[in-house]
Amino acid sequence: MEEQQSLWFFMAQQSGKLWSQTVAHIGLTCISLLIAIAVGLPLGILIARRKKAAWLVLGIAGVLQTIPSIALLGFMIPLLGIGALPAITALFLYALLPIIRNTYTGITGVNPAITESARGMGMSPWQILTSVELPLAMPVILAGVRTATVINVGVATLAAYIAAGGLGEFIFGGIALNNTQMILAGAIPAALLAVLFDVLLSLLQKTGLESMRKISIILPVLLLFLSSFYLIPYTKGKLLAGFTPEFMGREDGYLGLKSKYGLDIPTVVISDAVMYKAAFEEKLDVISGYSTDGRLKAFDLVTLHDDQHIFPPYYAAPVVRSQVLGQYPELQPVLEQLSGYINDSVMTELNYRVDYLKQAPDRVAHDFLVSKNLYQPPRNGSKGTIRLGSKIFAEQYILIQMYKELIEGNTDLKAITKTGLGGTKICFDALNNAEIDMYPEYTGTGLLAVLKPRGEQLAKLGGDREKVYDYVKNEFLKQYKLQWLRPIGFNNAYALMMRRAQAQSLNIQSITDLKNYATNGSHRH
Repeated sequence: MEEQQSLWFFMAQQSGKLWSQTVAHIGLTCISLLIAIAVGLPLGILIARRKKAAWLVLGIAGVLQTIPSIALLGFMIPLLGIGALPAITALFLYALLPIIRNTYTGITGVNPAITESARGMGMSPWQILTSVELPLAMPVILAGVRTATVINVGVATLAAYIAAGGLGEFIFGGIALNNTQMILAGAIPAALLAVLFDVLLSLLQKTGLESMRKISIILPVLLLFLSSFYLIPYTKGKLLAGFTPEFMGREDGYLGLKSKYGLDIPTVVISDAVMYKAAFEEKLDVISGYSTDGRLKAFDLVTLHDDQHIFPPYYAAPVVRSQVLGQYPELQPVLEQLSGYINDSVMTELNYRVDYLKQAPDRVAHDFLVSKNLYQPPRNGSKGTIRLGSKIFAEQYILIQMYKELIEGNTDLKAITKTGLGGTKICFDALNNAEIDMYPEYTGTGLLAVLKPRGEQLAKLGGDREKVYDYVKNEFLKQYKLQWLRPIGFNNAYALMMRRAQAQSLNIQSITDLKNYATNGSHRH
């Protein structure tokens, strides 16, 4: 009951943003659906007339349907950039198959005797199509539109990954922030939209033959009207920021920028995977990033000085289940071997090799251990198995591979890796529920995304590295029976970033400089 109340409270508190995301979600779904009907209906009619082409057209549409949605969006970015265009294109491709297939099935299913009678009455092929075949096939065609609509409502949540908006912003932000209310605030409206659209289309589907002729006009007009709901962010020449879903919901992120700095800048939500390249290609001017990310060097970006200190320390350390450390006491000294070997510049270089030079994380990890004389050949691994997890970015892949090699070279344990577990919530829940035994975490994330202390406790810690680490270590052990081991040595803090040339030309060195520039309403360079 308390969970329900807090969910309604969160939704009421975020009602303005929730409404704008819902409207954008409807717009994205309807634009792509309208284009899919405009293309899929003629294609379905064409292959109903030329049945030899049916297998080819349906085969291509079927292949497009099988491509994972996140991969399809990834393919679109190099071609179409970020924002609305790649999202709408991907959604359009997903909607094609059910519309083409059902149009083909509906028209070929019309009784030949009826079309022969119409032809005998002197009707032209066009009249037969529009007055006989399409009205009779309309219930089947609408079934395809229903399927396409439900698919698109679901897939449209992924549009948030490429700065196209929609309800995915709340869903992915909640996953990253370990915030169930935020996940549900995005997921519930998305599910209700799918149900609502499905019910409305099912009512249309059940109307009589005479009404079917009207529906063929009303449905496109209605979709066109709903498509106008989608508004592409317009920055009026100002700087444009792109922040990850996680950053948008954090006190040491967008919320802190607004409350402590008073920063007011046009903002889109975007995935970490494409954010840096978008800044490099001048699609975005300001991004949220990590201070040790290799793409800083790759794309010649600079971090802005955090002069109001909203970003706490983010020292990386292994977090392990206490039960596992009790069972295998030899594990702790092995996992702490990395401590002192990797500082900020070393981690940035390792990330650069993976993010930009496209070297495999396991190769980068192995080479580093060899260079520091930390590598030992694997033993037999007969004593037991340690399950290592990681979040979904290069730095974690590198660290987890190092831990795997250290464990297998220095103990009789076998290590298996479960990489790419998404954001903080997924990794933490997996560890807390004994699905994995260890993953690398950051003190600032443990503090703000998991423990979420009150304002007075945060003020006591004051961003002090040792105090934050001790607090997080003690609370994780007390609340969750999870043990923080010694920090590795680098601080992967949040940072705001700009292209070096742009920051220099605008004389922006700190977040306060950015705030002052944004307030003055100057134009993009």
